[in-house]
Amino acid sequence: MRRLVFGIVFWIGWSGSIFAADVLPAEPAIEDTIQGQIEAFQADDFAGAFDFASPNIQMLFRDADNFGSMVRNGYPMVWRPDELRFLELREIAGNLWQKVLVRDGAGVVHILDYQMIQTADGWRINGVQLLRTPDVGA
Repeated sequence: MRRLVFGIVFWIGWSGSIFAADVLPAEPAIEDTIQGQIEAFQADDFAGAFDFASPNIQMLFRDADNFGSMVRNGYPMVWRPDELRFLELREIAGNLWQKVLVRDGAGVVHILDYQMIQTADGWRINGVQLLRTPDVGA
């Protein structure tokens, strides 16, 4: 079941990345949503973090415990980041994607793409995909 869920979340994220993107100006409310979820993860407040997820993600995971388990096991760099930096916001095939650089506790850099949707309650995270980081050479 867990693999199926990871597959669905990955597919949701991946499917948008094959289309051309338009870079948009920064949207502070989107950044605040992602930052708020990261802060909730850092405090082990999985219920608070779950509140930042879209209704589709909440329905998929059913409760904060399932959601928290998925993040701890599948996205440890998000659960315990050492550095967080917002990169570009893009529109891809009508969807908004916020690219985020995360440095984990071991110093490894990860680039994540957050699909964002606007709801009656504000911006919510509708999926996250881990992007390949470019190889860095001297």
